[in-house]
This record gives sequence, C-alpha cells and structure tokens, in this order.
Amino acid sequence: MNQITHFVAALVGGAVVAAILLLTGAGGGDDTKTVFAGSDLANPKEGALTPREIYKRDAPGVVFITADVTQAASPFAPEQRGQATGSGFVIGKGGSIVTNAHVVEGARSVSVRFGDSRIKRARVAGRDPSTDLALLLVDPDGLDLHPLELGASKGVQVGDPTVAIGNPFGLDRTLTTGVVSALQREIPSLQPGFSISNVIQTDAAINPGNSGGPLIDALGRVIGVNSQIETGGGSRGNVGIGFAVPIDTAKEVIPQLRKNGAVQRAYLGVSTRTVDDSLDGLNLASPDGALVETVQPDSPADRAGLRGGSDLQELGGDTVRVGGDIIKSVDGKKVRTNDDVTRLIGDRRPGDRVRLEVIRDGTRRTVSVKLGRRPTF
Repeated sequence: MNQITHFVAALVGGAVVAAILLLTGAGGGDDTKTVFAGSDLANPKEGALTPREIYKRDAPGVVFITADVTQAASPFAPEQRGQATGSGFVIGKGGSIVTNAHVVEGARSVSVRFGDSRIKRARVAGRDPSTDLALLLVDPDGLDLHPLELGASKGVQVGDPTVAIGNPFGLDRTLTTGVVSALQREIPSLQPGFSISNVIQTDAAINPGNSGGPLIDALGRVIGVNSQIETGGGSRGNVGIGFAVPIDTAKEVIPQLRKNGAVQRAYLGVSTRTVDDSLDGLNLASPDGALVETVQPDSPADRAGLRGGSDLQELGGDTVRVGGDIIKSVDGKKVRTNDDVTRLIGDRRPGDRVRLEVIRDGTRRTVSVKLGRRPTF
C-alpha cells in the first residue's frame, strides 16, 4: 500500500545462511522490592511485580528455537543451507508457540528447546510475513508447558516498565529491563513495500536471538513480540532502540494462522506519500491527504482507474512523483497521511468494495475499488 520511509531496522533473529546469527538468552533478575527503575515508585501499578518475580513466573514459558534453513539459489550463488536460532513463547497447553516469521523463514525443520532442556520437533502451522509472526505447534505429550498470559497493547503508555526475555547471542533465557520509549512506530515487514504499524518501541536490550521472544509488562503479561532493532549505523548489537509487534496484532493473526496457515489481507496496489507542508513547494491541489505516486499494473487500483504520478520533481534533495490522485478519504473516513490509507485498507478483506474520494486535476471525484488479495513476494 504505502512505501516504507521510517526506520532502518535490522531483524534480530532468523537466518542469514551465509552468516548464521545466534539468537538466545539466560539470566536472572533484579532482587530488590522496588517495582522497576524508571517506573512511578510513589504510585506503582497495583499488583506490579519485580523483574525477579516476572522472570520466575514467565521464563519457563520462553523457548529456544532452532531452524535448519535453506537460502534459495540465485543466478549468482548456489543454494545454501544453515541454521538459524531465535526465541518464542508458549501460549497454550496444547503446544502452541508464537515466534517471528523470519526466525523460521525457509525452514526445512524446526526444533524447540524448553526450560527443562527437553527438545521437541515443531511444525510451522503458519507464517505471516506482513506482521513477522509465526505459529509453531509441538506435541505436548511429556511436556510441562507454561503458557504466558497475554495482555493488551492498546492500553500501553510511554514510560511503562518492560521486560524482555529471550535468547540473545545464544545465551539461554536472558532477562533485560527498560520502559516503553515510544508508540505508534512503523517498521518494515518481510514483504517489500509493506510495513507493520502500531509497533511498540522499547529500550529494554534486544539483540540477535531475542527475535520472537515476549515483551512483558509490569504485571507479567505479554504486550508484544520482539522483532527488530535499530542498527545504529551497522552494529549488530543493541543501541537502546528495539521494536515489538503489538500483542493485539498477534491476537488477530494467530487464530488465522492456526486455521488457514496464512492471513489473507486486502490489497489496493498503490504507493503513496503523505501530503504535508514539506511538499508546499509542489503547489499540490490539497494541503493534506495521500498522494498516489505509483499504481501497480493490473492491481485493483489500476483496474479501478486510479492515477499515479507521471512527473518527477526534485524537492529538498528528494524526488517526488507528482500528477497523481490525492486520496482524501476511504469510505468516508478522512485520510491525512499515507499511513491512514494502509490502516483503512488493512481493516478490510479481499473482495470488499471501498469508495475512495480523490482529487484529480483539482476536482473531487469518487472511485469505487474492489480490493484484491495482497500478493506474496
């Protein structure tokens, strides 16, 4: 839907077959009785736990994932095989485990090691590259599973204490602490041109190997799935900026992965750019909205007649494709940014018909589009 212009982030798990990343964790916790450094100690949240208590309660539900992976051959390189490792966490007594999609991307086989050192083969029940989430299933026979309690990411606020438990750099079940440092972030998904929205940013240390592990609140509940880190100019290690896919997103995705093995998403087929005062020099026909820069050939947008830009203009060192439609609303809901287009289309299903109000050549008009299914790449 929209081009990604936000963060240059690095996946913190999964396989780069030519150079395998080790992704694991081990650890203890804070043995003081204060709640968290950085939290409101004068008015701690009722029932808040210390990091030590959270670790004792939740670490048994965090697992170490090993995937034997294959990197597809290219015209310039043969097929390569290797091993990727990452984290995950148990969400049900039946053997359901959540992790990142990139941890098991290209996996020929997957094994899971539990806190008591038992190892089980796992089946990838489904992957969703659009949210970087995956569901694994293991046979629960003989296992003492410890499902983690799922919280809600909707009520999370900047400054809330956080704990991450995972397996960074092969160090089994490591705990780190921090706070929610920002909300409503957007990071690249595994599908080029698409992004993951409403992401939680935290300064709890997240490193290669934490991928797929839980981000936990002060009550010991999972509020996110650790996925990416800001690289800080190429460093593999933590620079204090990590990103977690919100657990509310996982709650929507996991049942679909369990049932269908994949998630079907609506697809419009445009790349857009937010119209704001940074584009004032282009004399566009609207001060806000989403400027359609390109329309994918034979996409729903193309078939409906949406128009992309045809004229490249330089503005402040940036190249902007102008002359296309400016989307003002989707089914009557105002569009102020390109993120609004992504969100409003993402709320629909393939086959739904939506009405887009656009400005074309200075004139408002309505375009009806039958949405398709987001392609896989």
